Amino acid sequence: GHRGVDSTGETTYKKTTSSALKGAIQLGITHTVGSLSTKPERDVLMQDFYVVESIFFPSEGSNLTPAHHYNDFRFKTYAPVAFRYFRELFGIRPDDYLYSLCSEPLIELSNSGASGSLFYVSSDDEFIIKTVQHKEAEFLQKLLPGYYMNLNQNPRTLLPKFYGLYCVQAGGKNIRIVVMNNLLPRSVKMHLKYDLKGSTYKRRASQKEREKVFPTYKDLDFMQDIPDGLFLDSDMYNALCKTLQRDCLVLQSFKIMDYSLLVAIHNIDLAQRERALADGTLQADLRRPAAQKALYSTAMESIQGEARRGGTIETDDQMGGIPARNAKGERLLLYIGIIDVLQSYRLVKKLEHSWKALVHDGDTVSVHRPSFYAERFQRFMCNTAFKKIPLKPSPSKKSRCGTAVPRRS
Repeated sequence: GHRGVDSTGETTYKKTTSSALKGAIQLGITHTVGSLSTKPERDVLMQDFYVVESIFFPSEGSNLTPAHHYNDFRFKTYAPVAFRYFRELFGIRPDDYLYSLCSEPLIELSNSGASGSLFYVSSDDEFIIKTVQHKEAEFLQKLLPGYYMNLNQNPRTLLPKFYGLYCVQAGGKNIRIVVMNNLLPRSVKMHLKYDLKGSTYKRRASQKEREKVFPTYKDLDFMQDIPDGLFLDSDMYNALCKTLQRDCLVLQSFKIMDYSLLVAIHNIDLAQRERALADGTLQADLRRPAAQKALYSTAMESIQGEARRGGTIETDDQMGGIPARNAKGERLLLYIGIIDVLQSYRLVKKLEHSWKALVHDGDTVSVHRPSFYAERFQRFMCNTAFKKIPLKPSPSKKSRCGTAVPRRS
């Protein structure tokens, strides 16, 4: 990957230090959001998806840009008007977007995925910034018109919410970044985390991954750790499966595959026991986490229709998680979202699949044609991973069943 570490121990990406990259991102976003606010609101047109705006930031400053203590860089903003529309759709006001991303230093996340990307989170936990490869950025640009159409019809989705696509050109290299919703609030302790594809071939976390403080396990680990699955109340289960079905259809129409469902589990009962053990030493940490500001950004809002407030379950104490239980009956909160959707089903994947299919049983391989992939993904999520809480027969029914019914001859 492009990640590295320099002589001082600082993370680098394409030889740019992380601190310089964070600084460039904040300067660039401040400028682009500011200049956009002078442009009148209007409908999104087809050509808006293909616009790229570019601004040069010399270190000594210019009449458009402030002086800074990094090397000169250029900042590009892709489809600014289209992304402004997406942010509006999710209730993110320009000043909130700026405040979240640019008022405090960005926090670098240490536990990056296998992709070798850098991840930053805004200090208020609202947004994730991820470096993406050239192919992925190109693919996201191609997706935008379809993504726009889909969001208009259906803002409640478990697909990633893209709020901005930018590029920092520094030292002759292009560093492309995407701003997305943050699925895992840092204020909630996650006890387990899984990356699920619905495939079993080589789907076990590596030894190296297991040694991490907060490892991401895979499908085979899930089936071993939680063989009975996660139990949701019937309305919640139906809402989740319906959302997954709709999202898979969208991904399939874009010929996208190899995506995963990220499932992070906060165990309420275990957290209470941990707090009791810590015996008051954690008092400072019991502050209520601030709710996320963006609309539809929590797992709960992504799956539920308008009736989610005041339904069977009070949502106030759930910090955006989806209430569930495990086989032991412990209360859980699930934080979920579909990730890695920018892997388009290109020739590489086709070749990879046909080669793997020759060597192994083709059906278990995680790289598959999009329709098959979507069906298998949904089947695994709605049959193996998530289940309805079995209904207990009500007492009145029991007594009715208990009375002997005269049999007809």
